[in-house]
Amino acid sequence: MNAPFDSKAVHPSAIVDDGAVLGPGTRVWHFAHVCGGARIGAGCSLGQNVFVGNDVVIGDRVKIQNNVSVYDAVTLEDEVFCGPSMVFTNVYNPRAGIVRKDQYRRTLVRRGASIGANATIVCGVTIGSYAFIGAGAVVKRDVPDFALMAGVPARQVGWISRFGERLPLPLAGNGEAVCPHTGESYLLVDGVCSIVSTHSCP
Repeated sequence: MNAPFDSKAVHPSAIVDDGAVLGPGTRVWHFAHVCGGARIGAGCSLGQNVFVGNDVVIGDRVKIQNNVSVYDAVTLEDEVFCGPSMVFTNVYNPRAGIVRKDQYRRTLVRRGASIGANATIVCGVTIGSYAFIGAGAVVKRDVPDFALMAGVPARQVGWISRFGERLPLPLAGNGEAVCPHTGESYLLVDGVCSIVSTHSCP
């Protein structure tokens, strides 16, 4: 195993294929498998039984909990959280007898988003920055920044702050709200939520 990373951060039962890039401080736990084309940033944690495909890019400080497979054509930006046993896909209409590797649909999870345990992300969508996907939800469409999603199929049920606190904003239209924990201010304009004042989240 001749990959550019600290082998002490990889559990002896894990497999990291030659060519994989792991940033400093990234840890790979029991029975995980990282394919040779994967690019993983610094300070990440890959839990037990995690699989990372070849055509995968993972940013810094990403946490991937146990039993998650990050298949080809998935990109996770910095500080994404993937809950236990959540599922990514990369083919929309798979058949065992038909090869569709040239039909992968790319999935992008933007900075700071959280995906709850046992949620499913159907390929080809973008999950916005700091969005929160509830446990067991099935996401089939793009998700806005700061959106709180739940259900099967997933629908938006609210808005959520960077810290993870629900914001008292309407689902559509306009409004203003403050994160009760950090004091950050959020503005909703024509159904688009953004931060208007920021503080460092602990």
